[in-house]
Amino acid sequence: MVAAGGAIGSLARYGLAVALPTEPGEFPLATLLCNVIGCLLIGALMAVLTEAGRPHRLLRPFFGIGVLGGFTTLSTYVIEVIDAGTAGAVLVAVLYGAGTVVGALLAVATGLVLTRAAIRPRLRRS
Repeated sequence: MVAAGGAIGSLARYGLAVALPTEPGEFPLATLLCNVIGCLLIGALMAVLTEAGRPHRLLRPFFGIGVLGGFTTLSTYVIEVIDAGTAGAVLVAVLYGAGTVVGALLAVATGLVLTRAAIRPRLRRS
């Protein structure tokens, strides 16, 4: 399940990178979007897993570790920060480096809070 999910997530990240290519020194929008969107979805998934009574045992390995683990990327993020700095785009490196961390943290919190708010009333009714 992890491998199947990872293949799906990695292909989605690759597709976004192809759709939004960047050269060293340019702002790597595709990777930023992958990491922030992935973190939003991880927050939502964690809310479902902690709020739902008995989620399917393969939900976390498939979606959390597989799909979203393959979709998000720390290694590419680090390389792109280094590439931007090496290319002389220090401002891009700093903004991208800090922006990704702040954006990812806010996205996880947002996904968690919004999903909990959406599913708690439904769980109480059932």
